[in-house]
Amino acid sequence: MKIFVAGHRGMVGSAVVRALEKRGRDLVLTRSRQELDLTHAVEVEKWFAREKPDQVIDAAARVGGILENSRRPVEFLIENTRIQNNLMESAFRHGCQKFLFLGSSCIYPKHAHQPIREDSLMSGPLESTNDAYALAKIAGVRLAQAYRDEYGKSAISAMPTNLYGPGDNFDPESSHALPGMITKFHRAKMQGEREVVLWGTGSPRREWLHVDNLADGLLVLLEHYDEREIVNLGVGEDLTIKELAEKVMKAVGFAGSIRWDTGKPDGTPRKLLDVSKIRALGWRPTIPIDQGIASTYEWFLKNAPEAKV
Repeated sequence: MKIFVAGHRGMVGSAVVRALEKRGRDLVLTRSRQELDLTHAVEVEKWFAREKPDQVIDAAARVGGILENSRRPVEFLIENTRIQNNLMESAFRHGCQKFLFLGSSCIYPKHAHQPIREDSLMSGPLESTNDAYALAKIAGVRLAQAYRDEYGKSAISAMPTNLYGPGDNFDPESSHALPGMITKFHRAKMQGEREVVLWGTGSPRREWLHVDNLADGLLVLLEHYDEREIVNLGVGEDLTIKELAEKVMKAVGFAGSIRWDTGKPDGTPRKLLDVSKIRALGWRPTIPIDQGIASTYEWFLKNAPEAKV
């Protein structure tokens, strides 16, 4: 089986490649952005015409935290819709047997009933701080469903919760909460600072899934799921941002204190996914949050440029 992993240099894509190589029965195709710019339709079309992968896992996207999303909504909308449109269109034109589209839990309404079921999609207004990214991903979900409805194509969509792990973006200006905290606490520790400032009140609740667990879940879907409806992937448990910060502080070894900048936005109050559908397929995450944060910090120290102070 020839499987193309789009976005293999990102956190999710690299984890998927690791999982596929561990499984050891597929020819895994990858291309860097320099080799294949997924926003360029002509390049993508030529590549698919030549390589003809049997399956595609779309882990390619422009991602970022609250600050980056609020600064660049045009780029988030245009780049993400171009990538997913180009990939899906060319893949199915050239014989792709199954396409797995990777969305995000931010597609759900800001005040969705918790835990969030898959049928909550489009049932209320989105969180304004990342609505451009969310709308692009909703368009991708709908395109996958349209290919199934109109042409009978095998297109499935997975919605992971907040992710973390090796290969994450640790730049505090553009990262998500957990990797941004790792960088901030590490720098404060190395520079002998007594206080770290974090955005918001610390009260929002989030669940966090290690990216290697996600990759295993995606392979389960690729092998055992072929339905129109989207599937959530998460751990089924959440914690406050304050509790998360305390766990990251402990893993990093920062002995100072936290000051919460309550003038900054909190984002969605709570985001916990209903994971009953993926659990019915026999999948459960295996990496506890404390272990995952500790191993992510170890990876950060060895590999992330932000670790150098």
